[in-house]
Amino acid sequence: MAEHQTRVTALLRQWSDGDAGARKRLVPIVYQELRRLAHHHRRRERDGHLLQTTALVHEVYLRRCGQDDPHWEDRAHFFAVAARMMRRILVDYSRRRGADKRGADAVHVPLDDALGIPLSEKIDLIALDGALEQLAVVDARTYQVVEMRFFTGLAAKDIAVVLKTSEATVRRDWTIARAWLFRCLEGQTKA
Repeated sequence: MAEHQTRVTALLRQWSDGDAGARKRLVPIVYQELRRLAHHHRRRERDGHLLQTTALVHEVYLRRCGQDDPHWEDRAHFFAVAARMMRRILVDYSRRRGADKRGADAVHVPLDDALGIPLSEKIDLIALDGALEQLAVVDARTYQVVEMRFFTGLAAKDIAVVLKTSEATVRRDWTIARAWLFRCLEGQTKA
């Protein structure tokens, strides 16, 4: 696994340095991981969501990987960006599908359960997105921890590398974020 991660990081850096061939060699290596990540996101969506896993991966690729001048620090950075893009794509798609501010017919799941990532549960991405935007204003680093942990499934050690902080700080931010977001979303469901 470490060898795989090192290879991905090396290819990302080569691509960042202008080696167009590195991108071509990278895509088959990360494609299945991106599909797994996209599938993970889609399983949390409401029933009836029409955006397919493959379409989500391709949309991420077109938006970010299709750029000519990327800057990738390492594998964790790449997947953190991919997670952020998947979240944005799914939220934008949900908004376009007619969801309103209050969640319309969304199934509300307590954030404490949702952040535990029970794959059988569905969450309201629009409500979560609003809560995350509020968290970003209050504490940007904690927001990044949630985004990378929840939307990418990155381990605390990988998040620590991306954020250039300690693993203990990441774990502490994760605990704080779960409590803060739970209170924020709980207030929305009672309104």
